[in-house]
Amino acid sequence: MIEKKSSPATQGSKSELVFTKKNYQLLLISIAIVALGFILMIGTTDIYDFRKTLLAPMVVLFGFGFGVYAILKK
Repeated sequence: MIEKKSSPATQGSKSELVFTKKNYQLLLISIAIVALGFILMIGTTDIYDFRKTLLAPMVVLFGFGFGVYAILKK
């Protein structure tokens, strides 16, 4: 006889999600940080302003790093 093998996800009565509620909250915060960084980049002032050349890119990179942390957090 050939037995049908079931995956571990279908064996239990309750399936577990990959990410928890905390992961999703941290991911939304990281998206907001990245959006804030892009908002800091807009404007009609001097293109070589400190805010546009240094602060905003650092905020965006921090937001992406925080997003990686949010994904990898157990």
